[in-house]
Amino acid sequence: MEAVPAMLTFGVLHHGLTVSDLDRSIRWYCEVFDLVEVHRQTGDNEYTRTLVGVPGAAIKVAQLALTGQHELWPSSHFIELIEYVCAGGDALRAVPNQPGSSHLAFVVSDIETVCARVIARGGVLRNDPVTVTAGINKGSRACYLHDPDGHILELMQYGREREAQLRGLMTG
Repeated sequence: MEAVPAMLTFGVLHHGLTVSDLDRSIRWYCEVFDLVEVHRQTGDNEYTRTLVGVPGAAIKVAQLALTGQHELWPSSHFIELIEYVCAGGDALRAVPNQPGSSHLAFVVSDIETVCARVIARGGVLRNDPVTVTAGINKGSRACYLHDPDGHILELMQYGREREAQLRGLMTG
């Protein structure tokens, strides 16, 4: 009998976003998405420079979690905001079809309210919320946006059918 291979991936640790102003970004993400800051640190050492592959790099880092859920995440946070205080690069304005770009998606209960928060706090909608007409999220509403540093984010407000399906998976 063949041995079962050991699990190599245990879960997602976090999603890192490089930002131009750490304090502004912390406020933005906490106000728009009701996140909480769970840890802050600096990295001005050879280990950090080697890890990120940027000579002379010095960084400030903040770790954010969903309110009331930081103890459920494998690393206590799911977003890491990173500001390069030394050896930072130029701003990038990502577009969804650009290889190397990525997006981070949030499930929200009221997409219109979150869109209003995005705009009021300096984010930019790529589109108004649209109704998903095909696929697993059919009946849901979604939109893409940019945070103040240009990161692509997605908002998803599940439709009744998708929400019921997910509740069944979690309780079944």
